[in-house]
Amino acid sequence: MNQTVKAAIVQTGSQLFDTEATLDRMQDWVQRARDEAAGLIVFPEAFVGGYPKGHDFGARVGSRTAEGRDWFARYFESAIDVPGPACERMGEMARAANAWLVTGVIERAGGTLYCSGLTFAPDGRLANRRRKLMPTAMERLIWGFGDGSTLEATPTPFGPMSALICWENFMPLARSAFYAQQPVIHCAPTVDDRETWLSLMRTIALEGRCFVLSANHYFTRSQCPDDYHPVQGDDPSTVLINGGSCIISPLGDVLCEPVFGRDALVVAELDLADVARGKFDFDASGHYGRPDVFELQVNHAVQATVRTSSD
Repeated sequence: MNQTVKAAIVQTGSQLFDTEATLDRMQDWVQRARDEAAGLIVFPEAFVGGYPKGHDFGARVGSRTAEGRDWFARYFESAIDVPGPACERMGEMARAANAWLVTGVIERAGGTLYCSGLTFAPDGRLANRRRKLMPTAMERLIWGFGDGSTLEATPTPFGPMSALICWENFMPLARSAFYAQQPVIHCAPTVDDRETWLSLMRTIALEGRCFVLSANHYFTRSQCPDDYHPVQGDDPSTVLINGGSCIISPLGDVLCEPVFGRDALVVAELDLADVARGKFDFDASGHYGRPDVFELQVNHAVQATVRTSSD
């Protein structure tokens, strides 16, 4: 196991409904992280494809509007195929930076969109894809539900790397499913910009005895199209997502305090021996587990509406 890894969190926003411009922005920030010699680069939830905060897509209980359907079609077009051209470009970014690259995306599969997390290896290959298990509130209107087939950590030279997206991190059983895989680093791409988010990140670091990297957007109305009218208002300077990216150690120490109110590159050198130091007195799925009392069963099967004999 490598003894240290330099991690960089990119806190910035998408160019909403403009995937190519967002990928251009990502490439610029990956280069900045490369200049810092980062071996791991983490972007926020739904970074590629965008998080349409403040939009209702014309939906009310029992009714939808034609205009709302047009907005969903526009959102659908800005989503990406996995694999596909956008993935190839992100893989090339990872290869050029010689770094692991973790990012949130809006994935298009059939007629459904998923909030997914992609992990690219330093050689450019797509090493993992996770679909968010449980979209929150209005997200359930525009995104489908993931299943247990993607609830797997990514093997890396520095140890297993897990990832839960935004409020998946509140799900104790989802966390436990990853603790059993002994992650060294846990990534938490999010859009939750409340100051209370830090307490959850510290809890996960202490429970999992792993490093926690939480990446959030700094996203303003100016990064949306002119005809986009969020509930927060149309002033270009209105902040829609205010950041809060942070890095936590396996003993719950805040290595990088949450950054609010601006774009930022949050960088820390992770001493991987801290994982073993933390496991000395607590290993949730090891010596501190009680399998004679508690047991979690995880269904890793791919869920499909239609199956054929070839399946």
